[in-house]
Amino acid sequence: MIAVPLAGNGTNTTSVNALATLDTRVLPATLGKVPGVSYAVGGDTASNQDFSAQLDSRTPLVFAFVLGLAFLLLMVSFRSLAIPALSIGLNLLSVGAAYGVMTWIFQDGHLAGALGFTAYGGITPWLPLFMFVLLFGLSMDYHVFILSRIRELRLRGASAQAAVTDGITSSAGVVTSAAVIMVAVFSIFATLSEIEFKVFGVAMAVAVLIDATVVRGVLLPAGLVLLGDRAWTLSGRPRSERPNRRSEVEHGTVRANQNLILGRNGPDLG
Repeated sequence: MIAVPLAGNGTNTTSVNALATLDTRVLPATLGKVPGVSYAVGGDTASNQDFSAQLDSRTPLVFAFVLGLAFLLLMVSFRSLAIPALSIGLNLLSVGAAYGVMTWIFQDGHLAGALGFTAYGGITPWLPLFMFVLLFGLSMDYHVFILSRIRELRLRGASAQAAVTDGITSSAGVVTSAAVIMVAVFSIFATLSEIEFKVFGVAMAVAVLIDATVVRGVLLPAGLVLLGDRAWTLSGRPRSERPNRRSEVEHGTVRANQNLILGRNGPDLG
């Protein structure tokens, strides 16, 4: 083991550049010239750079997998292309809000005194990806619950606008209660001394609050109303107007009962 001191404080640009010089120029020109010798660079600076490089290469794959799987599941469940597209767009909006809050507070240093931390001009590298996966799963949970209620009303014959209005109204209490619980739980992390937990708690609490109010309470119903009947078809075209099957059955039952009554009241009871 050979200890090589690097310029800088270990994490700044000077140290990163020194590590790159050591790894790409010095070692290949020295140890790399010896046959049968293998080598690797260790230490805090090297491990941080390797972790960041691996995280950067895997993050697009995680995003693609989560978004692609969510799109397929929603498409199969609701027999629609517009629903999964709208859902993913709204979820990404919530994630973007969380990232914005995280950057504004902890990277830029706003509210440092109120929250009891000292900003160092950056964010822990693993937090954005971890928060994306967790927030996407949590928001999709009650998002599917809301969509299921609206779809039930549509299947019962309600118009697109009426189904959205009644579905949002009937599910608002459950969604609000779930959001209050999650915000309360995540807010506890903001009281901890570790900066990673504090960032996670504050960003998640604000993101859930925005997601349950602005996104699910305003943007989701607005988008569904604008899409109308197109939201509930795979082709993206509204279905032709026809009574739903339950309505046909009920209508047929009423008509049969009317005929039976007329037959009993008529002159010929046979």
